[in-house]
Amino acid sequence: MESTRKHMARCACGAVRFGFDVDPVLVVLCHCLDCKKASGGEALCLLGVPEGDFTLSSGQPKAFRYTSASGNGPDRNFCAGCGSRLFTSNLPSFPGLLFVTLGSLDRPEGIRPAMEIFTSRRLDWATPLDVPQFDTMPG
Repeated sequence: MESTRKHMARCACGAVRFGFDVDPVLVVLCHCLDCKKASGGEALCLLGVPEGDFTLSSGQPKAFRYTSASGNGPDRNFCAGCGSRLFTSNLPSFPGLLFVTLGSLDRPEGIRPAMEIFTSRRLDWATPLDVPQFDTMPG
């Protein structure tokens, strides 16, 4: 099944592998504090993928339930072996979607953010992309 998926992803050690066929329905570059802490970087690029198209092909990610700045309690899923952040699930604001990290994809070429969110937290040295900008979560 793994080789037939359009988009394949894995953790750094390769223990957890997953894939999906549809192109992401949403691609965001998030500058919120939660994403910065989880990624260890200035921002995190996330791809919205329908849960029904997502297939876990090997390994079992570990889920960390947390309360985000918005007050929601999504699950941050990562590899228990190497610690790679893989996807976020159970977001009340986005029922039916998982948010896959761009860095987990084997071939991320051609995937570009459609918007930047929580730009009020963007560091001053980070250059805004030429996409819609939102100080907080749009909606």
